[in-house]
Amino acid sequence: MSNPESKSITRELQSHAAILGGFVSLLWIIEIVDVFLFRGALNAYGVRPRSIQGLEGIILMPFLHGSFAHLAANTLPFVTFGWLIMLRETRDFFIVSALTILVSGFGVWLTGAPNSVHIGASGLIFGYFGFLLLRGYFERSFTSIAISLIVGFFYGGLIWGVLPSQPGVSWQAHFFGFVGGILAAQLLGRKKRQIN
Repeated sequence: MSNPESKSITRELQSHAAILGGFVSLLWIIEIVDVFLFRGALNAYGVRPRSIQGLEGIILMPFLHGSFAHLAANTLPFVTFGWLIMLRETRDFFIVSALTILVSGFGVWLTGAPNSVHIGASGLIFGYFGFLLLRGYFERSFTSIAISLIVGFFYGGLIWGVLPSQPGVSWQAHFFGFVGGILAAQLLGRKKRQIN
C-alpha cells in the first residue's frame, strides 16, 4: 500500500499535468481553428501598439501564434518552465502568468513599432524564465536557489532574447515578459519570506 504522502505527491503531479495539458491543448485548438477556419485572421487580435482596439491584445497575445512551427517552438519551454514554477506551489503558476501577461502586453502596447501586431506566448515564457532565474534571490530558500541555479545553467543563453536581434521577433514582448517575471519573483518571494 502506498502511504498518504506519496498519494499526495501523485495527486499534485496529476494536477500539474492537467493544468499544463489544458493550457497547451487550448493553445493548439486555437491555432488549429485559426488556420483551418479563419485562415490566420485571428492573429489580427494581437497587441497593436498605441491603438485603443489593440489593448484587447494584451490578454489575447499569448494565445495567438503565426504558425504551427511558432507554437511548437513555444510549447516545450512553456511546459518546462511552467512545471518548474508549480513545483513550489501550484497557484504561483497562475500569479506569475497573470502578472507576466499584463506587464508584457502593456509594455509591447507602449513601445512596439507603429502598425505592427504582436502575437505569441514567448513573452509569457520569458516571464517564467525571469521568475525562475530571480526567485532564489528574492525567496532565499535552498530549493528556490537550487532551481534558479539550474535554470541559469541550462537556459541562461535565453537572456539574449530580451535584446533586439531578429526582424519579425517581438523583443519587446520578451523584455517586458522578463520584467513581469522578475516582479512576480519579488512579490511572491517577499510573501514566502514573511510566512517563513
